[in-house]
Amino acid sequence: MKIAGIIAEYDPFHKGHAYQIEQVRALGAQTVVVCMSCDVVQRGGFASLPPAVRAQAALQNGADLVVALPNPWACATAETFAAAGVHILASLGCDTLAFGAETPDAQGFMALAELLDSPALAHNLQSELGGGQSFAAARARAACKIDPHTAALLEQPNDLLGVEYCKAILRQKRSLQPLPIARVGAAHGADAQPGQQFASASAVRRLWSKEETGQSLQWLPQNTHALYKAALNAGQGIAPLRADIAVLSRLRAMTAAEIADIRGVNEGLENRLAACVRTAVSLPALYDALKTKRYAHSRLRRLVLDAALGYTDSLPEMPPFALVLGAKGQALPLLKHADIPAGSSLAKLAEQSEACRLAANAHAAAADLAALCRKTPSPMGLSFTQKPVLLK
Repeated sequence: MKIAGIIAEYDPFHKGHAYQIEQVRALGAQTVVVCMSCDVVQRGGFASLPPAVRAQAALQNGADLVVALPNPWACATAETFAAAGVHILASLGCDTLAFGAETPDAQGFMALAELLDSPALAHNLQSELGGGQSFAAARARAACKIDPHTAALLEQPNDLLGVEYCKAILRQKRSLQPLPIARVGAAHGADAQPGQQFASASAVRRLWSKEETGQSLQWLPQNTHALYKAALNAGQGIAPLRADIAVLSRLRAMTAAEIADIRGVNEGLENRLAACVRTAVSLPALYDALKTKRYAHSRLRRLVLDAALGYTDSLPEMPPFALVLGAKGQALPLLKHADIPAGSSLAKLAEQSEACRLAANAHAAAADLAALCRKTPSPMGLSFTQKPVLLK
């Protein structure tokens, strides 16, 4: 292992993330490349702090190069999120893909990835989907009928994402070797408990939302405290009320026909969203009104954000460039050998092809909306002028 890649959100970067990078280093990685979500995240919301802040935290704690997982792919399904990250990291020459997992079984992940793309699974899945359950639940039941032991990897959130990474490696025929790192400390999404070494990112975000920055510091690397305090004091955190108004105002101006063009919309979801948005006065209220047994909460959150951003199926299947968010000098030569256009200027990358232009504009659209939703709003267009974070 020479160049290890990590796909992450770092929302925010905490001690558990630093531990993961330490473990990857201890196992032999000479260079650590992170492909990081920028302004929006996979659960269908805005990142708690701007990408430059989170990239700097990663660089201060062991990462050598941080590139963007562009916004249209960062707020997509787990399958699309994983495929985009694998594509970018492999294009930059990574030979290993490290990820946190509740079950650190690389062979099991690859075996399950093969099973999920098998004809047998497809046959079982069709019958399970007829029961009105969510896709994830139906897939898990279908896989369990074939291999109950392997299908257990579909039960935990980080394991689920690990399987998607392995599926992407197989489908793209990449030479990346999966390296699951055992997750330690608090469970995904759990509340922080006194005395714990690690807390989940969602627990830290909850503390920030309550203006309890000081209490959150015990779960953040010491060298990030000043960085996070400065960013939060400058109003760079997301203001929920601003976000609600910004997103709902866009949705209220859309017709059902316009919503129907948004990626992932089917089975009359456009009519349901158009109806629910007429009465919803907050995003949580909209999500509650939309929710059904068939559609997971996360899918509906992504649908709402996609509609607000105008993301349709016209976007490229994969990110067509690697946008550098931050780097240490010794990692920059990797860009010269990338299989896709790579650099730190989104404006220059947008000039490389029509696919790059479409992706850059869609990425900037999310950055501009997020900038309006922060406690201290920022102007438009900053993603085209943002300088990378460079550390020695």
